[in-house]
Amino acid sequence: MNTIHVGVCGWGDHYDLYTHGVRNRDKLSVYASHFPIVEVDSSFYAILPQSNYETWVRETPQGFGFIVKPYQALTGHQRGDAPTDRRELFRQFEESIQPLVEAGKLKMLLFQFPPWFDCTREHVQYIRACRQIMEAYPLAVEFRHQSWFEPRYREKTLELLQTIGAIHVLCDEPQAGKGCVPIVEAVTHSAQALVRFHGRNVSGWRDPGEGQNWRDVRYLYRYSKEELVEWLPRIQRIAAEAEEVCILFNNNSGGDAVGNAKQFMRMLGIDPTGLNPRQLELF
Repeated sequence: MNTIHVGVCGWGDHYDLYTHGVRNRDKLSVYASHFPIVEVDSSFYAILPQSNYETWVRETPQGFGFIVKPYQALTGHQRGDAPTDRRELFRQFEESIQPLVEAGKLKMLLFQFPPWFDCTREHVQYIRACRQIMEAYPLAVEFRHQSWFEPRYREKTLELLQTIGAIHVLCDEPQAGKGCVPIVEAVTHSAQALVRFHGRNVSGWRDPGEGQNWRDVRYLYRYSKEELVEWLPRIQRIAAEAEEVCILFNNNSGGDAVGNAKQFMRMLGIDPTGLNPRQLELF
């Protein structure tokens, strides 16, 4: 079996990892004593200064890997008029991540497209353009609109990703209409695969409720042991095809991501090495 890494999305809100009094600026260093990979979400909301990435490089061990989500204007999350100069935004984003690239810590770029990004000729061409602009980096594609995996398009979608050298993201998420995708067990890049666990909160996915922050509700879910067991043979098959499999838990609205990630690591028999030294508890 090839290499399997498990981590979670972000590192700031996983309070069960941090002892009382851990400063925000120390959280990544502590996180990196538990997991070998992490997803960077803050890059989705703004093109970050290089100094952020330089700090993160210093705070993590040599073999640590970052999965970075590009700025939201590059994945179509900003409804309305498209940015007038998207190529300039791509240039700025690419420039910002160079500290990770130079340190060998950029695991991949995660292009997660929005629920309204459906399977059309225009969107296919845009994915090709993203791959061409970011051809120097591993690039993963996550769909949120079901049309990409309808029977008439499923194989063509996977063929597209394979042809352009993109990584297909396998998702575990609620089956709640067009704005979600089924589990599609397929590897489109022999070097890497990415699996993301979003939880199975069907009602919260469809309707977070009036006055509720949709992120707080959508990802409020704890996987049972039985649900994780379902994934063990899938991961084994994926790892037989891809040299490296990265697994991320995103079900953190209730603080469940870390617990499920560690549980899944034990089930897979994974004990990562090369982490930051673990802090000693006072008692």
